[in-house]
Amino acid sequence: MSDQYLLIQMEHLKEAWLRGKETLEQALPARMENECFYFQAFAETCKLCQDGITLGGIPATGPEGILLSLYARQVCDEPAKMHPLQSFKELPNSGPYQGAFVARSEQILIPHVVSVQREKQTIAEHFSGELNPDAPSGDFAFTLYPLPRIPLNYIFYLPDEEFPAAVTCLFAADATSHLSVDGLADVAEYTAKRIIEMVK
Repeated sequence: MSDQYLLIQMEHLKEAWLRGKETLEQALPARMENECFYFQAFAETCKLCQDGITLGGIPATGPEGILLSLYARQVCDEPAKMHPLQSFKELPNSGPYQGAFVARSEQILIPHVVSVQREKQTIAEHFSGELNPDAPSGDFAFTLYPLPRIPLNYIFYLPDEEFPAAVTCLFAADATSHLSVDGLADVAEYTAKRIIEMVK
């Protein structure tokens, strides 16, 4: 981890702990043990302590660590309000991040749509999510929880003779109540990368 990453992560952790242990435990939400919080993040067990973060037992030594500490600092103590779903471009002040979001969170998944369909049940289970067989559009869909209060609703279109594959990632109605827009873009990017790792 670079010194700059560490400084940013520790500042977020400091502000998170100022919220109080009980508030933080309910907001994440998480299980507290030995002065650390445990919760699921990106299909792994996250251990969030005052002096650092591990993900899947490995120190979160990059941007993921900053993102997890930012989530702890910002998340509000309310269950996610899923509907009405909204696209990233509908989120307030998302314009500067739109191009990167489309490329890194949606288009990156397009070459893997067939593989994702094959592994959709496993992917949903690993992300504490669920399949959405009644989705109004797409060939298949699921909702994943990369962070406990940040559900992502994915709609997948399989390729056919007329159209290429396509992927849409939608956010809950109150997504920006739990994390800043740039943080939400990062959550979607890391989730997409994790999905690709799971289907390869």
